[in-house]
Amino acid sequence: MDPQTALELVKHGATLLLLDVPQYTLIGIDTQMFSSGPNFKGIKMIPPGVHFVYCSSSNREGNQFSPIIGFFVDAQPSQVIVRKWDKNEERLTKLSEEEEERYGDSVKRMEFDRQLGPYTLSAYGDWKRLSNYITKDTIERIEPIGGEITVACEVDMIGNSPKTAMEKALAEQLKTRKFSEPGENSQRKGCYYTPIPRLIKHKGICAEELTSLNLDKTQLLESLLVQDYGGTEDLLLAELQFAFIAFLMGQSLEAFMQWKLLVSLLLGCTEAPLRTRSQLFTTFIRIIYYQLKYGFLKDHQNTAIAEKGALALLDESWLSADSFLHHLCKDFFSLVLEAQVVDGELLSWTRKLKELLEDSLGWNFRQNSAVDGMYFEDDDEFAPVVEMLDESFNDGAPVS
Repeated sequence: MDPQTALELVKHGATLLLLDVPQYTLIGIDTQMFSSGPNFKGIKMIPPGVHFVYCSSSNREGNQFSPIIGFFVDAQPSQVIVRKWDKNEERLTKLSEEEEERYGDSVKRMEFDRQLGPYTLSAYGDWKRLSNYITKDTIERIEPIGGEITVACEVDMIGNSPKTAMEKALAEQLKTRKFSEPGENSQRKGCYYTPIPRLIKHKGICAEELTSLNLDKTQLLESLLVQDYGGTEDLLLAELQFAFIAFLMGQSLEAFMQWKLLVSLLLGCTEAPLRTRSQLFTTFIRIIYYQLKYGFLKDHQNTAIAEKGALALLDESWLSADSFLHHLCKDFFSLVLEAQVVDGELLSWTRKLKELLEDSLGWNFRQNSAVDGMYFEDDDEFAPVVEMLDESFNDGAPVS
């Protein structure tokens, strides 16, 4: 990068100024993580928009870490976001408006420039694919009081929710950890996620109809879209991305539970993908394709730094052939790939997701039909009918 381009990015990009951060503290922004050095004061050249900032304090040797604490920000062009390390609480805290303005002026005069590390712009594309539906309104709607997301405050929240063996083990581990003792942090509320029923229960309908409603979650999806998302599909997709980021980067078990509920809801629909909500499901499949692709990549990187909890859930909930994801994907792939009439974009992204899971995990999605997974010639009478939407599909940000 030439000096002039770098200077323009410094001027128009946002800056995250972090004061008094101890050496070896893990500091993350989006998909990037740093171990702070003695002169570290933050990150510059941050593209404007939504970002997730997270940190984890370490011991003096830099080989043991506390639970991650993270928060979302909506950075404006040239904005300076200032946080200061609180030694007692081992977290980043806000300053007064007067102090923040004073430090902001110093940043704009380039007084901290040599102590600021640059945002890795080559990784920005990955972050956008993970977060492109999240907006400032999404953050304000879902984030907890105070904005901080941390598993250390989630012991009581997840205590009564249904869990797999691995999830129960992690929850039990939280209860025995030092950070889960009653105190000020334990009084914080969790994120304001949309309640997603695991089972549909209606009085006054026959058992056969109730079974049908639970086998096809389309009616539940439609009800949630109207009642909780104001009929706006993008709000549901934004919450799916918010929960994934809070889980994988922020190590939030509560966020994992919500991500799992949303994925189970959508993959549990049979009518909506083919008839009423094809574009929603095309976008959904594309989103989880990039989520899983990034999750697999992260799993193969060096994860010795405070990430064992989330990756234990990855091993069971994503990577196991007996996982919920494997069973749901198998049924969904069968639904779409064997359909006589299917949207072309949905078919394409479903095939891509299937190939990703087969290539990355070695999963085998055997179906009852012999036509699954085969590619047909245009004149083959057994080929599914492909319908293309009139509207062009946007592969980037949501269409407004």
